[in-house]
Amino acid sequence: MNRIYLIRHGENRANLTKELSHRKIDYPLNDKGRLQAQQTAAYFQNQQVDEIYASPLCRAVQTAQIIAQAVGLRYTVMENFREINVGDLEGQPVSAELWARHNQVLEGWLDGHPGTRFPGGENYFELRDRMLRGLLWAVQGKSGRSLLIVAHGGIFTLTIKDLCPHVNLQAILHQESANCSISEILLHENRGKISGELISWSSSSHLQGKAAELVSGVPQPGELEELTTEDESLR
Repeated sequence: MNRIYLIRHGENRANLTKELSHRKIDYPLNDKGRLQAQQTAAYFQNQQVDEIYASPLCRAVQTAQIIAQAVGLRYTVMENFREINVGDLEGQPVSAELWARHNQVLEGWLDGHPGTRFPGGENYFELRDRMLRGLLWAVQGKSGRSLLIVAHGGIFTLTIKDLCPHVNLQAILHQESANCSISEILLHENRGKISGELISWSSSSHLQGKAAELVSGVPQPGELEELTTEDESLR
């Protein structure tokens, strides 16, 4: 058994603009995001940490760098932990229509149609399999280790039901995940198969002040219209 901490990256521009970001859109942490990563690093200075892994996207790598420096470890970048591949939707202008197309695919996955594919992107089976392969690679042959996985709210949330079979997925879907929130899992590996027990989900109690101010991972009512107006005023 190993202890896994799933850490969402710190805040970056895409969290504010609501751009879909898998590969082409790759912003660094903003000032608030760096503060969140620093507070997260301070929290882990008082915890056992043996290994750190990160998604290759800049916001995750920079978050992992800040934590790794604080705890005196190196980190490993793994393609498996990249955010959901939304394919052709990435890089398109942010709009209510774009997000409706995005949400339609995710709702299909949750409603029993995991083979539904983002146009030019991946389906749920592919997302799940790469996440589980990454975790298996990280823990195989190990016991009693504490590993940090710094990645993304989308891949964490959508795959948790296959990682931890007894999880209440509806409760998780209705809980906002703050930037640099921490989820804790006890992960069992046996003969190349893994299963997890969820200890806590998306905790942000270690964040304080400005770092604790929540920015929703999805557009809120009226937010896309406000963003469009702001963009037009800059032209």
